[in-house]
Amino acid sequence: MSRKLFGTDGIRGTANQEPVTAETALAIAKAAGREFVRGDYRHTVVIGKDTRLSGYMLESAMMAGFISVGMDVIQLGPVPTPAVGMLTRSMRADLGVMISASHNPYQDNGIKIFGPDGYKLSDEVEKAIEARIDNGDAKLAPAHQLGRAERLEGAFGRYIEFVKSSFPRGLRLDGMKVVVDCANGAAYRVAPKVLYELGAEVVPVGVYPDGFNINQRCGATEPGRMQEAVVTHGADFGIALDGDADRAILADEKGNVVDGDQVMALIAGSWQEAERLAGGAIVATVMSNLALERYLAGIGLDLIRTPVGDRYVVERMRSGGYNVGGEQSGHIVLSDFATTGDGLIAALQILAVVVQSDRPASAVTQLFEPFPQLLRNVRFGGGAPLEDEAVQAAIRAGEERLGAGGRLVIRKSGTEPVIRVMAEGEDEALVEEVVAEICDTVEARAGAKSAGEKPAKLRRAGSAGAE
Repeated sequence: MSRKLFGTDGIRGTANQEPVTAETALAIAKAAGREFVRGDYRHTVVIGKDTRLSGYMLESAMMAGFISVGMDVIQLGPVPTPAVGMLTRSMRADLGVMISASHNPYQDNGIKIFGPDGYKLSDEVEKAIEARIDNGDAKLAPAHQLGRAERLEGAFGRYIEFVKSSFPRGLRLDGMKVVVDCANGAAYRVAPKVLYELGAEVVPVGVYPDGFNINQRCGATEPGRMQEAVVTHGADFGIALDGDADRAILADEKGNVVDGDQVMALIAGSWQEAERLAGGAIVATVMSNLALERYLAGIGLDLIRTPVGDRYVVERMRSGGYNVGGEQSGHIVLSDFATTGDGLIAALQILAVVVQSDRPASAVTQLFEPFPQLLRNVRFGGGAPLEDEAVQAAIRAGEERLGAGGRLVIRKSGTEPVIRVMAEGEDEALVEEVVAEICDTVEARAGAKSAGEKPAKLRRAGSAGAE
């Protein structure tokens, strides 16, 4: 059975339209609650959210659902996604829920569910929850067994101490000026405090959420505001988080972007030197640049690739015993600390290397020159464009033209009706030609419309492949 509600990162869509409605949120909570009621004790679920207006609606609906099947609810308020994973495990809760649409605009929202181990649910468990919804299998608790609800005051404070504990003992950020763009999202309170308490002079950006301005011309998907602030304020470092703070795009003191591939390379190298890197490899998705793979090979490490989505990165890390993984878009998973991507913890690991090296960030973070890489999105109205014979022929032709010196990644988005066409290789002009030909074919065969984020030029870093 394929999943109908859950995508690559939970459930996501336009708020107050299916599947992101109060009715569906209620059904999901009841079904998930029943799936995880596993004994004769008081079951608990923790619920966090970002700063979107629709979060109030979805939070209330899910609270009602969980309470109706006998689960107690602990409200965390606005906290980053990794805080939900951490608190689910720390508080021995049976479930954790994050209400967020990550980097999407305020009109969207979504639901991410964590199991009692603090990890996102597997495909199999998500299918089981959907089956319960389809079958109406959400037995309500008798009146005397209904759950209760309470708000955990200071939830963000517990997360602040958790994040600070990931920074090397005895090391400080004294004398460093750091810009942090919180995207008017879930980290607007915690990120500046973490940096300040570690000794940095903090320049906060995007810390005045109003329910509508999350990710609006700020944050990890639009790091320009952060980059400009770094230069304007003469800062040593910049951090741009996304709406739920599970990923980050960084910048050196010159305002140059440091994307997820560079971050993974730097952490892998420093952890290898410290004999902390597990398995002699890191895990990344098919979107990571070929230059990362070659850099790692040069220092004796392997790159293991997965489908796009940090959940698939985490699954491979867990099955193979690796402790560093992530995505080019800035989801960095460091399993020594967290169960999911954590933009703030990843940034602190890079800041630690900068401080210990006693050199500017620009001398530390740019480890390799990425291969020319171009991503274009083609929005379509329906059907299965990638199954069309002409589209498949165009893809095969593109692969042949790129040869061994390049890569081609074609996939359907897991969160919207979009075909993502990505090519990279040593020949910049060839990369552009291959992407254009495939996109033109998809558009012609599917009545689609090109929606490339930056179709006019090659993308060398940033949010390529982000879901």
